[in-house]
Amino acid sequence: MALFPGNLGQTAKAMKVQSALINRGTWKSLLSSVRQLTSSKEVGRKAKVLFLLLIVFLLLINALNVLNSYVGRDFMTAIENRNSFEFLRMALVYLCVFGASTVVSVIHRYAEEYLGLVWRQWASRQCILNYASHRVYYRLKIKGDIANPDQRIADDIRTFSTTTLSFILMSLNGLITVLAFSGVLWSISPQLFVVSVLYAVAGTFFTFLLGRPLVRLNYDQLDKEANFRSSLIYLRGNAESLAVSRREGHLVNLTLENLGKLVANFRRIIKVNRNLNFFTTGYNWLIQIIPALIIAPFFIRGEVQFGVITQSAIAFTHLLGAFSIIVTQFQSISSYTAVLSRVASLMGAGDRETLKALSDKTICIEEDRISYKGVTLHSPRSGIDLIRDLDFDIPHGTYVLVRSGDERTRTAFFYGTAGLWEASEGTICRPSLQRFLFMSELPYLPPGTLRELFLKPWPEGTPDDGTLNELSVSEERILDLLRRLEIESLTARFGGLDTRQHWENSLVLEDQQLLVLARILAAEPRFLMMDKPSTTFGRSRLDRALALLREHSISYVTLEDQAEEVDLENYHLLLELKEGGRWISRRIRDGRAVADVRLVSG
Repeated sequence: MALFPGNLGQTAKAMKVQSALINRGTWKSLLSSVRQLTSSKEVGRKAKVLFLLLIVFLLLINALNVLNSYVGRDFMTAIENRNSFEFLRMALVYLCVFGASTVVSVIHRYAEEYLGLVWRQWASRQCILNYASHRVYYRLKIKGDIANPDQRIADDIRTFSTTTLSFILMSLNGLITVLAFSGVLWSISPQLFVVSVLYAVAGTFFTFLLGRPLVRLNYDQLDKEANFRSSLIYLRGNAESLAVSRREGHLVNLTLENLGKLVANFRRIIKVNRNLNFFTTGYNWLIQIIPALIIAPFFIRGEVQFGVITQSAIAFTHLLGAFSIIVTQFQSISSYTAVLSRVASLMGAGDRETLKALSDKTICIEEDRISYKGVTLHSPRSGIDLIRDLDFDIPHGTYVLVRSGDERTRTAFFYGTAGLWEASEGTICRPSLQRFLFMSELPYLPPGTLRELFLKPWPEGTPDDGTLNELSVSEERILDLLRRLEIESLTARFGGLDTRQHWENSLVLEDQQLLVLARILAAEPRFLMMDKPSTTFGRSRLDRALALLREHSISYVTLEDQAEEVDLENYHLLLELKEGGRWISRRIRDGRAVADVRLVSG
């Protein structure tokens, strides 16, 4: 997410994605989201009930508005006629209508906010699960197509859910208002009704003409705000490294550059808003006088009562408000359009990557072996072959050492086996990722309790918190593994198994990696692939760790540098990855590499 440096600036790919804002697919995504919400088993029924209540409240509000227009007419007529009794009676009715309108409006607003919260929680959960399934988050980061996905999930979905609901209700309210007040205004003056329609059409046209650039500018502003924030987060997250290396100057310059881009884009937004406000402000002021200009002559000629002027103003204002939603809400609509496009692009990218992962033919599942069949891995940048036509078989119970003098080749082998290297050909058959785990060169321990660190990996696919109990490890098993790895003192140092810690700041690197190894042993996979374990383990510690893996019937594949001294007694096979994609595999007997099994010279 936005914590990695790649998000400090936008990539060319991200800019290309931004060029397509709102299209038919975006609206399909919106309709699909609404359908999924209403059909959801978790919140679908609640959402439907709340929405029906909101429609009922809208009908009540508009009925009270129509009633209010007639009460206002009679109230003003009583003043004109100097009728004290009628004046007091209508004043009392006025107060009752105001009271009822207040109660209904407040309950309507509460129901709207509650439904918006329900929608946001559901949509955020769906988006997070989509983002986490099949390691979509990693694929999107590598491609760089989606800028600032964290900001889209945290902020844009909140705006999307609440604003979508607001606009739906606003549109429904406008429709009901048109139906409710068209008859009232037509009965007063057909001429005034026609003027209201023409005035709204003209206002909508000119508002769209003047405010059209806001859609693009608001879209860009969201990303520029996120880039600025992510650079500050990066500064905080890497405070120690920056302080030691004295590289804060470069990052500060980059942060200020992001701030400058943010301010420059916002200046353009302000200028467009200024021009738009000249028109919309005048448009709204003129609404107040148009009914009087048309109805007052009728009153002067004695054809209508004075209260009709008040009623016509109320009806005209409500009706024109319904007709002029685009005029009055254009700035909100332009911001919403940008948010809708960003959410749709994130969900669309997640769906595409999930589909690609499910249809990936380079990975097949075999529970008892790892098999490379004609595997070629290319560099995604240069296109050169890092590994060419690899045919190599690792049955369960076999321990393999993989050596390479080129870090890119070793990385390609590691990530290709995990199914995360897209520039590949051939087929890699391996166990499912619940039965085949990976240990990177540097340990990763998320903040949490010791007990939480020992949770087994999520099932492959979409995470589901309903399986949490199935993933837990017993306390006895945790303590036994800590003891066997000689780090049982951690429970006393950190207050037991249920005290939350930031482990990266609390433990030395070797202890962190030992905790990772303990977690792997608890998960009981069939295979484990380790990237340069000698980086964090001393030789004797590594020998004991490998012995523990063998004791637990976990077949391991260890990746090391060509120059690293390794005890071959711990392995059955040696695979050497050479320059130009060449590779050599050998058997290991009595601690020595012997006859060639296969040599590919390229």
